[in-house]
Amino acid sequence: MVSGFVARQAVNAALTANAVQPVPGYRAGVPAFAAGWLTSELAPQVLAATVVDTAAHLARGRRDRLGLALAAVSAAGLGYLVGQSRRAVQIAEDALVEGLGVDYVEQLDQAPSPADLATPWRRVANPFAFGRERRRAGVEVKRDVPFAPYGKRGMLDIYTSTTTPESGAPVLLHVHGGAWTIGTKEQQGLALMEHLAAKGWVCVSVNYRLAPRDRWPAQIVDVKQAIAWIKDNIADYGGDPEYLAITGGSAGGHLSSLAALTPNDPQFQPGFEEKDTTVQVAVPHYGVYDMAGVGGNRKVEMMRDLFLAKRVFPQSYAEAPEAYEAATPLLRVTPDAPDFFVLHGRNDTLVGVDQARQLVERLRETSKRTVVYAELPRAQHAFDVIPSIRGLHIVRAIDRYLHWHWNTWRREREPAQTHA
Repeated sequence: MVSGFVARQAVNAALTANAVQPVPGYRAGVPAFAAGWLTSELAPQVLAATVVDTAAHLARGRRDRLGLALAAVSAAGLGYLVGQSRRAVQIAEDALVEGLGVDYVEQLDQAPSPADLATPWRRVANPFAFGRERRRAGVEVKRDVPFAPYGKRGMLDIYTSTTTPESGAPVLLHVHGGAWTIGTKEQQGLALMEHLAAKGWVCVSVNYRLAPRDRWPAQIVDVKQAIAWIKDNIADYGGDPEYLAITGGSAGGHLSSLAALTPNDPQFQPGFEEKDTTVQVAVPHYGVYDMAGVGGNRKVEMMRDLFLAKRVFPQSYAEAPEAYEAATPLLRVTPDAPDFFVLHGRNDTLVGVDQARQLVERLRETSKRTVVYAELPRAQHAFDVIPSIRGLHIVRAIDRYLHWHWNTWRREREPAQTHA
């Protein structure tokens, strides 16, 4: 009979193995993600639990060789995952240097200190303490501000802090993910928004209508309407309506990149065509950039035909290819695209890393602006949702990038303002 210790360690070993190298294939994508995401991002906690469980087993005078072997294998794999997570700081920094130049730090208010680049173990130890960390940083959230007449789905939250100026603060819009069918503004991007709000940014997190109740393009229309609302109203909260960064993960990565690449597109702005919906910079995470399957990837085509056509779009690709193509960021890149910082995990089983590589390649070929790309080894989908080792290093890297962008943008405007 298999002991409880052996059973627990067998499960632990299987989860760890899947986190290190996920099960491949389109149909295995969701279960591989579900089994690997938290194991990867909570590897220190899982490693500690493995050690405690093993110590308790030994303290009871037992020596189950199979269970101990499985525990040792799990511990080795989890230690490897922790090491890979800690690499994120250098990978992100190398990406910033490659995309912006070695002197980009000179454009920051101050160069990153060793503490800025170190692993924040205290926060990692309690990754779900959002409320406490928010209060400690002096961040306040104004909940459920209406921007569109859709009830809860037409509301947004605004993050400010005691350091937010009375006017002229940079603004970040966060768009949640959830396969265009689930998710809310309170669930994602929290660590990034709280971090930037504590530094004086005004951060906005937006809901949007969800499929299948509301089919495409309702989702991008709502994001555009939120952008228009921000430009009209964010000055009341201390924000600069002329400077807007946009970010989001997964479906939010798709929507944020599409919004950035389609400024003032009337087909996505019904009834508010005259409103300005430009953004200055986009930071999409693990986004879907090929809705039409133009990249020739079979997994992307399966997602298009087996999911998007059934749950998100009102018609199949065969019936309305132009709708899918209009929704594909890969096909919307122009020389006037804004600056981009694209992030993706190499172990992503929900949205393959090839989509990010293709978007970055097309941006670098076409756009006149900067393109930064950080590809994270052993990172699954949704690596930034909780403040893990990797997630917090990425938050700090985005902080450096956005402050570089904000300072550069202001300097570029000074000659025009002086001339005026």
